[in-house]
Amino acid sequence: MTEATLARAQAGDGEAFRELIDPHRRELQAHCYRILGSVQDAEDVLQEALLAAWRSIGRFDGQSPRAWLYRIATNRCLNYLRGESRRPQAARPPGQGAGLTGPTRSDEPWWLEPYPDDLYDLTPGPEARYDAQESIALSFVAGLQHLPPQQRAALVLRDVLGFPAAEAAAILGTTQAAVNSALIRARAGLRTDRNPHDVPVPKSPAEAVIVDRFVSAFERFDLDELVALLTDEARLTMPPEPAEHRGPQPIAGFLLGTHAGQDLKFLPTRANGQPALALYIPDPSAPIWRASGLIVLTLQGNQISALTRFADSGLLARFGFPRTLPRG
Repeated sequence: MTEATLARAQAGDGEAFRELIDPHRRELQAHCYRILGSVQDAEDVLQEALLAAWRSIGRFDGQSPRAWLYRIATNRCLNYLRGESRRPQAARPPGQGAGLTGPTRSDEPWWLEPYPDDLYDLTPGPEARYDAQESIALSFVAGLQHLPPQQRAALVLRDVLGFPAAEAAAILGTTQAAVNSALIRARAGLRTDRNPHDVPVPKSPAEAVIVDRFVSAFERFDLDELVALLTDEARLTMPPEPAEHRGPQPIAGFLLGTHAGQDLKFLPTRANGQPALALYIPDPSAPIWRASGLIVLTLQGNQISALTRFADSGLLARFGFPRTLPRG
């Protein structure tokens, strides 16, 4: 950013303002997503934050536009979480959970949504404790949702983005001591099932082999192969459903039983730095496949340790997939 660009933006030049914010827009959206857990909520809150930045650009002193934008975006996220529009962490959608017959009840945040890899790029700061891959993983984002908002924000600012304590305190409008206290509690309270040291290299041949085996087993309804692909502690969650399945046999049986007799089609993509599959099922009344949702895979060694099934077919549009495909 040059002084001339800032001066033009402060004089009301919209194009100059876009030059100011565009280098930071993608990382700001990922930041809002980590705090809120929902892509739609992150997009909405980021738009509010950028509008607030535009309205207050005249008071910006030109020092560190990135920190200035993060301060606005972070506080908009926290305001959203405090407001009535934000769903309580323990809440479930109306009508969900009644008469639940699943084996266990999931504590997965029901508002959790997958984040397209195409929207994400970030080089963590020098003080960050998490690398770019870990910090967007679905289990990490889900774990963040169980932290109180202030702790959540402190951990993301310090351990994900690598802001020094003084800058994080300025962003949150508090003291360094308060940030450090919140950070200690957040680190102690963060729960995540993912082991970043036993994950195949993203987009590597080893990763592709596991995904291909999963697709092949699913398409052939090969129960034994599907069971062999799952770790003993494998877990299937299905936000916003409050149920989960644990263990290879229950998971494989549920997946294959749900789609018994269907001619399935899978298209590969990536979400949260992880392999994912867009699922299409046949339309019984027309020669087409209809979008059925997205499955995000968490890998461990040469197996799958977690599957997260998002049944909202509308999510696929964010990944560039159509609602229907022709069946030839």
